[in-house]
Amino acid sequence: MRNVHIDYQGPDHGFLAASLLAKDAARENQMKDPTIVSWHQDSRQGVTPCYEGANPETWWEKYGEGNGGRLEVSVGDDYQFIMMDARGYETVGELPLRNLTDKEGNQYLCYTPIQGKDSSVPKKEACALLDGWLADQY
Repeated sequence: MRNVHIDYQGPDHGFLAASLLAKDAARENQMKDPTIVSWHQDSRQGVTPCYEGANPETWWEKYGEGNGGRLEVSVGDDYQFIMMDARGYETVGELPLRNLTDKEGNQYLCYTPIQGKDSSVPKKEACALLDGWLADQY
């Protein structure tokens, strides 16, 4: 795996800013469609996703390399990303799912053929409340 370091000395602007810098660096290293496979954030900055029982300092690198990662990009001392080039993968097109929020601020994952494309009010028969078991899709 190749390694690239971005010497970023400014204040931490968060995951989104760091991930955009990492994607730019990947493009500069011949990746046409860079995609983040895994990432790690310095523990002083926040909590990095981790699998129960995995070593939080190393799992992300092993997972990323084992799932197609070919480039590690470090942004300053705070973020490390494992990147892959997704240009050869097929896309699934438009999925029949979308996220909606009700007037109380509750988020739902809704099945569009039942929900309808024009309605923005979650229907009970078409939507499931997002909680710890459902992932935010969009």
